[in-house]
Amino acid sequence: MKLIQPLLLLALIVIFISYFRWFRSAVFDKILMAIIFCGGILFVILPDFTTKISSSLGVGRGADLLFYIAIISFSYLIMLLYSKIRRLENQIAELVRDQAIAGAKDFSVKKNEDDGK
Repeated sequence: MKLIQPLLLLALIVIFISYFRWFRSAVFDKILMAIIFCGGILFVILPDFTTKISSSLGVGRGADLLFYIAIISFSYLIMLLYSKIRRLENQIAELVRDQAIAGAKDFSVKKNEDDGK
């Protein structure tokens, strides 16, 4: 097993755990995005650095390492977007439920007033 394999598995496990545990933290998201951004700047300024890192991790080329990092980053982004969509769906469902209950109360009050006449 190459060194990169357990690291990639660890990254995927962290994404999985963060979805269930820390995902609602905007601070965690901002810190992670800052790390990814700084890493991207480093890799652009020092392209040979990615080759050195990749060879020490057992990956053939720096481009392959960047591809693996991109897969992990996109997986995290997908989980982040999915979480936000689910949160919005729950908020919409709650609003619709509240509106339906309020409408039903108004209807029953109106009906009782009409029956009393």
